[in-house]
Amino acid sequence: MSVGVSTSAPLSPTSDTSMGTSTFSLVDYVVFILLLVLSLAIGLYHAFRGWGRHTVGELLMANRKMGCLPVALSLLATFQSAVAILGVPSEIYRFGTQYWFLGCCYFLGLLIPAHIFIPIFYRLHLTSAYEYLELRFSKTVRVCGTMTFIFQMVIYMGVVLYAPSLALNAVTGFDLWLSVLTLGIVCTIYTSLGGLKAVIWTDVFQTLVMFLGQLAVIIVGSAKVGGLGHVWAVASEHGRISGIELDPDPFVRHTFWTLAFGGVFMMLSLYGVNQAQVQRYLSSRTEKAAVLSCYAVFPCQQVALCMGCLIGLVMFAYYQENPMSIQQAQAAPDQFVLYFVIDLLKGLPGLPGLFVACLFSGSLSTISSAFNSLATVTMEDLIRPWFPEFAEARPIMLSRGLAFGYGLLCLGMAYISSQMGPVLQGAVVGLLAGLVMAFWIGIGSIVTSMGSRISPPPTNGSSFSLPSNLTVATVTTLMPSTTLSKPTGLRRLYSLSYLWYSAHNSTTVIVVGLIVSLLTGGMRGRSLNPATIYPVWSKLLALLPLSCQKRLHSGSHSQNHLIDGELFSKKLRNGVLGDSRDKEAMALDGMAHQGSNPTCVLHETSL
Repeated sequence: MSVGVSTSAPLSPTSDTSMGTSTFSLVDYVVFILLLVLSLAIGLYHAFRGWGRHTVGELLMANRKMGCLPVALSLLATFQSAVAILGVPSEIYRFGTQYWFLGCCYFLGLLIPAHIFIPIFYRLHLTSAYEYLELRFSKTVRVCGTMTFIFQMVIYMGVVLYAPSLALNAVTGFDLWLSVLTLGIVCTIYTSLGGLKAVIWTDVFQTLVMFLGQLAVIIVGSAKVGGLGHVWAVASEHGRISGIELDPDPFVRHTFWTLAFGGVFMMLSLYGVNQAQVQRYLSSRTEKAAVLSCYAVFPCQQVALCMGCLIGLVMFAYYQENPMSIQQAQAAPDQFVLYFVIDLLKGLPGLPGLFVACLFSGSLSTISSAFNSLATVTMEDLIRPWFPEFAEARPIMLSRGLAFGYGLLCLGMAYISSQMGPVLQGAVVGLLAGLVMAFWIGIGSIVTSMGSRISPPPTNGSSFSLPSNLTVATVTTLMPSTTLSKPTGLRRLYSLSYLWYSAHNSTTVIVVGLIVSLLTGGMRGRSLNPATIYPVWSKLLALLPLSCQKRLHSGSHSQNHLIDGELFSKKLRNGVLGDSRDKEAMALDGMAHQGSNPTCVLHETSL
């Protein structure tokens, strides 16, 4: 029995053994080491500048005096990890450009945080995003949220720390665990000593390195294959340019709806409530600067996505004309991109090192953000509320010790990451984990895929390049030409597109929470903090004509709610700060003074 082989399969592998340590020259090592040295130097500069006069607010929140541009670039750097740099081009090479439609979700995924999450968080003058959960619900909910964040971030950091080190080991022979230790220790030192300000400014530098590394690959690669126009023509000829797939089935891996709308929930989990991102918003000198930094991320993200997709297309066009090496033909998808880059840039000293530096920049920025945010939530959500005397005795040393401790912990998690599968989806599953349902579906999907030795054909009509280390004769023996049936039962549930995980988990939390609240009596007579609620009703009314507003606006509850929120925010900005109970007391005092009705606030929430 035989199976048709797509004409888009790359040329047969050659026995070229030039790939390896001989390709990574002394100049490349210098470029790579220079990245680590400069990153460390920037961090140490902010650590020793004003040594002895640092405060906890400076270490954890950069004194809330950061500008719009560095915050925006830091937000982007945290999102653009080495996982994405390696995973996106490989995704495009294997399955086509359907993934490019992910850019459609960026608009809503950033607009909602800019106008809903940031104003509420900023006016509450929070340090930890999970402090909001105590103001809105209870301390128990706050602790649960904090522990979930710590758990999933530690796991995710293991992936981010391990991925670039694995790639470097694969193409240069550089010791894997020496690379992991170097990356982890450098990041831990400048994060624990320099605090958030050092993290943000190193992110700015590392973002520039990431853009330069990817741009170099696109320029050199397109030049070698005849220009971007030829790249696009080759990809289109072989079915790699995907149209808009409107299939509403959430079990299809990538469709327009999955990417454009399922991706919105993923973006909200990253840019709306993730502590690493919220902490950057709150470090801005003004609320307006925080909102502008969120806006500024949008074009930067589009550029980053386009670069990753173009590298995938250039890689596809390149291997239609050039044979693969034996090492690349046998490489895992996560290593495939770096093998291509080394093959492409060989003979151009410094450029392979620049791209490896680009990968490590993505990891450094993501890891440093995680260390700092983990130290912050541990300090603010676990230690300060429960052990206030201990937190106030040596706050600076404690904050730095927490960041250093998490650095060591994540180094240990890197070993577990070595047992994981493809980096792109593995990282997304780890990032969105935290609920039982998420683990159930995620782990079930992994176990199911491990049980199948033959990969199903890609969706969206894109052709698939068979691994080039298999000959046609071998394929005809091992793969009968049968149509694979769709999974059923639990296997069907496990095949849910990973981009819907966040939407699925969020819906589960909201639905179950509402049901339990209704069954147990809701607030049970407790008053609601008005500053924790976004005024949906009044915002919707403002969009209507004035005549309609007068008809619908039958009471003054919404106006009272806005006054209460502003009064509460002014008290916070004027320095009347305390713990969560103080903030709630101030809000309730404002409600009593203005005659606000908490029932109105609940009504707005239900809208």
